[in-house]
Amino acid sequence: QVQLVESGGGLVQPGGSLRLSCAASGSIFSIYRMKWFRQAPGKEREFVAQISWSGGSTYYADSVKGRFTISKDNANNTVYLQMNSLKPEDTAVYYCNLLTRSGLDYWGQGIQGTVSS
Repeated sequence: QVQLVESGGGLVQPGGSLRLSCAASGSIFSIYRMKWFRQAPGKEREFVAQISWSGGSTYYADSVKGRFTISKDNANNTVYLQMNSLKPEDTAVYYCNLLTRSGLDYWGQGIQGTVSS
């Protein structure tokens, strides 16, 4: 079993920054890639960013490109999401997602990020 624990959420003013972390633990044999998703109130969950675990290639949703940066720490099985120039529309519950090379898919419990003055 794999556990994903997100941290780093909170309340920030527009234009501010937050850094989310997602630490994976448990029976991790081989991570293929990790992603961040978010879900705003009354909306569907949407893709935010992804990173491949071996090569480190990244991909972002257009809505966050240039403002958010995904990164990883292979040694500690942790993925980060640095969120800058935050807007009220970035307010959401943020979830991390892990896919192993064997095709197993895991989700974190989610963490709230709120952008408000």
